[in-house]
Amino acid sequence: MLSRTADHLFWMARYTERAENTARMLDVNYQTSLLPQAVDEAEQGWWAMLDISELTQVYDEKYGLLSRDDVIDFMVRDMTNPSSIMSCLRSARENARAVRGSLTTEVWETINTTWLEVQKLISGNILRDDPSQFFEWVKFRSHLSRGVQFGTMLKDEAFHFMRLGTFLERADNTARILDVKFRSASTPLRALSQAEAPAEAQDRQADFYQWVAVLRSVSGFEVYRKVYRDVVTPRRVAELLILRADMPRSLAASMEEVVGILQLVANAQSGETLRQAGKLHADLRFARIDDIFGVGMHAYLTDFLERIGTLGNGISEDFLVPLAFS
Repeated sequence: MLSRTADHLFWMARYTERAENTARMLDVNYQTSLLPQAVDEAEQGWWAMLDISELTQVYDEKYGLLSRDDVIDFMVRDMTNPSSIMSCLRSARENARAVRGSLTTEVWETINTTWLEVQKLISGNILRDDPSQFFEWVKFRSHLSRGVQFGTMLKDEAFHFMRLGTFLERADNTARILDVKFRSASTPLRALSQAEAPAEAQDRQADFYQWVAVLRSVSGFEVYRKVYRDVVTPRRVAELLILRADMPRSLAASMEEVVGILQLVANAQSGETLRQAGKLHADLRFARIDDIFGVGMHAYLTDFLERIGTLGNGISEDFLVPLAFS
């Protein structure tokens, strides 16, 4: 496959996943903002949302004061923000259009229709009247896109590069969500690195809802209840979203997919990239949550994000058109 074709397919999928991830984070923050809480706590959630996307400075320069409506507008419809939902869906559509011949009709129509319909939705009052309905629509369209790809595409290199973009973006996003939450957590990490104490189950109610929000942002709340059947604690949330390979949006599950795909598309120059991906996957597979807390959650996730960034650069150099941004 030509590098440019693989590049368009990779970024088409990655931008679609990014739009979904942004919708998930915005929806959770919006729902949380409706709960009784102090003004400072509400603002902290929105600043964290911007921090996850590394857009705090850009937002501050453009808007100054923080407000819920401004953050939603900035992260949904602002076309000068390359990580906004509208920017991502437009980029996904443009990448798909460039390789129209490599896609099935169903895949192209799904992505193209998503772009056409989102423009109609945004031109109305949906963000003012019912933001959650819009966020659910974005998630549904992303699910639909992946489903149509899986159901209609030949399982060839085109399909593999789309999946590669999806899981690389997913791993990056889950790590960012966890990192921001642990940095702003009210419970000291040193206490979490020890055996769970009975008092931990009685943590502040607001903090409990924040951790539930983290789980909901990755569709993990029902999974958590099924796996642990107990109160939500930061320690178990971290274990679920980092080490559980049976949790679809965990770091371990995402890296398992990335390694498998890289093995399928390997070429003469991708050996080092595959080695790095395999080592990262092995580190997740054989890690223990005690070891991670021993290192420090922020240090661990920062290292993971750096390694994911290096891996993405390696994939670009080995298979795609090298780019200076993601």
